[in-house]
Amino acid sequence: MAKLKPYYKSRDKNFYLLHGDTNQLMQKFDHKFDMIFADPPYFLSNNGLSIQSGEIVSVNKGKWDKSLGTEYINNFNREWLTLARDKMKDNGTIWISGTMHNIFSVGQILTELGFKILNVVTWQKSNPPPNFSCRYFTHSTEQIIWARKLPKVPHYFNYELMKELNGNKQMKDVWKLPAIAPWEKSCTKHPTQKPLSVLTRIILASTQPNAWILDPFAGSSTTGIAANMLGRRYLGIDMETEYLDISKARKKEILNPQTVELYKSKIRGFKDKKQLSLFLAEEPKTEYLQDLDLTIKS
Repeated sequence: MAKLKPYYKSRDKNFYLLHGDTNQLMQKFDHKFDMIFADPPYFLSNNGLSIQSGEIVSVNKGKWDKSLGTEYINNFNREWLTLARDKMKDNGTIWISGTMHNIFSVGQILTELGFKILNVVTWQKSNPPPNFSCRYFTHSTEQIIWARKLPKVPHYFNYELMKELNGNKQMKDVWKLPAIAPWEKSCTKHPTQKPLSVLTRIILASTQPNAWILDPFAGSSTTGIAANMLGRRYLGIDMETEYLDISKARKKEILNPQTVELYKSKIRGFKDKKQLSLFLAEEPKTEYLQDLDLTIKS
């Protein structure tokens, strides 16, 4: 049977990229994923200005991020979330990042589609850009909704590790972690690139080794880089070849084991530079490895 041809497949078969419209591509294959991370358009490109690295810059990210009204945003979120739900295992979970521009719509649609919302994590950026207009409080947070597919099917949560990372106290739903650091831009950056510290915590909290993770709005594939460094596997989808090429370059960079260890030591959210590597060395490995099935549905 015919299969979708990846834009890129890594030689270790742990990192796949598809080029095209995510809603069209998700309809074409049946593979079920353990976890999804999605950073959909925030619809905040409104010709405003911000400050980045001390310089005044436009907030516009591209046509894909321009708001076309509430009804359009709701319909957009309903379509991709319906398709994403079908790509999840029954015990799978989904994480969705957003701001006030889209997160209320996402939460509404998740409930409408039958997901069970588990948490709304507030990511407090320790180094946010200053408020350019000085007319309101500085924007320093993003929300990340965590939901499971089915209300009555238990999900995986590494409670003990999250507690350990929080000084042996229950981890709260406010995470103070930095935005991307200069070393994360080694292959140039995506305009909405997430830091490895955030994705590392998400993946460790909600997946086991060798899990398959889908990112339907891959960008520069921070999700995939974190997944592979943590012993998980990844499929990313994006419409822009420019960003897929950045993803490829980032994956090729971490094919070097020394680079992986260096990056692990730089990821924030751990008590010291060795804690992440030590945890991964002790994590039980799964013997059965399920291949990614990109067979085109008949």
